Amino acid sequence: MANFQLDIAKFGGTSVADFKAMTSSVQVSASNPNTRLVVVSACAGVTNILVELASGACSRDKIEELIKKLYDIHYEIASKVATTDICLKFIKEHLNEIRDLANEAAMERSDALTDRIVSHGELMSSFLIVEVFKLHGYNAKWFDVRQVMRTDSCFGHAQPLVEVVESLCKTHLAPLLQEDNIVVTQGFIASNSEGMTTTLGRGGSDYTAALLGEALAASTISIWTDVPGVYTTDPRLVPHAKPIDELTYLEAAEMATFGAKILHPSTLIPAVRRGIPVYVGSSKEPEKGGTWVKPETTSHPAFRAVALRKNQTLIVLASPKMVGASGFLAKVFGVFAKYNQSIDLVSTSEVSIAVTLDAGSNTSGISQLNESMLNELRQFCHVKVEHNLSLVAVIGNEMSNIPGTATKAFDAIEDYAVRMICYGASNHNLCFLVDEDKAVSALTALHKHLLED
Repeated sequence: MANFQLDIAKFGGTSVADFKAMTSSVQVSASNPNTRLVVVSACAGVTNILVELASGACSRDKIEELIKKLYDIHYEIASKVATTDICLKFIKEHLNEIRDLANEAAMERSDALTDRIVSHGELMSSFLIVEVFKLHGYNAKWFDVRQVMRTDSCFGHAQPLVEVVESLCKTHLAPLLQEDNIVVTQGFIASNSEGMTTTLGRGGSDYTAALLGEALAASTISIWTDVPGVYTTDPRLVPHAKPIDELTYLEAAEMATFGAKILHPSTLIPAVRRGIPVYVGSSKEPEKGGTWVKPETTSHPAFRAVALRKNQTLIVLASPKMVGASGFLAKVFGVFAKYNQSIDLVSTSEVSIAVTLDAGSNTSGISQLNESMLNELRQFCHVKVEHNLSLVAVIGNEMSNIPGTATKAFDAIEDYAVRMICYGASNHNLCFLVDEDKAVSALTALHKHLLED
């Protein structure tokens, strides 16, 4: 759609955390003449505060305490730009609305209300960084992404309507990119056909950038964060993690799916559809380089990375009626589908089936287990639910076709109690479900055994 080379730059929460971080992000954007569209997350820590306000568990005093924290975070930035009064007026209007909505949530919370509350983080950060662009002499224009990012009404984890997004981008956003300015918009937030605010789930700003890239036929998508590229695991958890120069779409998607926070699990789907290369780098240290994610790479190691995904729920369903019976799994999955519950991993035995659910993908971070769903399952099987679990995944290539790969992984994790193993459905991953308090230690052991030794 764009008749010029278009780079869409997305900046995460740490890249817009304060005035200094925003200034670095402005300089990174300005250093690439193809960067015409900038997508930003909320300032670091803000979404967590907003989720707490939306939880319905805050007293009036607690609400005021959290509102003060939000004011302080945004005032630090607003106080340093030329339009301080305008910025403070904008911030106070949003904080007043957040306060009203938080009091409403204290009476009765809902995912729809949560989406309305958390959307203010991106709206405020994007407004402020526009003023930081202007302070440094760059033309910048604020754009409300909800005009073009249309989704269904699954609040907390909405699905984009891709064809509608493309049509709306062509009408409302593409003309702005032809002008001599940088357009700044929000990640993560969207709206349904009725104009109600929705969100794409935690970490959804990456997804926004990729969806806009697909709709506008971007040349590249740049994901700027606080880490210089993608590492063999999270370097904040494992100090010996190593940077990766390039990844295939498939490898990166596996890493994102299994908890690598550097990319949102859905990010690469729109990029793959358009064949758009994705660059991941650090806005604080752009000179250190980063990672290119593209269709093919020169190397295809058996072990590429290990990843950690917390906040997992295990449900074990047992019934002697499973033995030799047909249709039992269909019945179980039918109940989950009825309650719009997405199953993650599955393992079966003669008389039981174990499934995992990922509670962390929802904006609220609250497990969406429905008691009615569990009661319906109890009508034909015994149901056991376990929380406080984490998934540790080994990511690689052709793992099930190379002798000895599984043995190496099992050797690394021999000292840990594993609640569930998933292997064989994909050549590219091997997953272990472990207690949450042992997860980082297990991740470190796997990394040392598979990627350091």
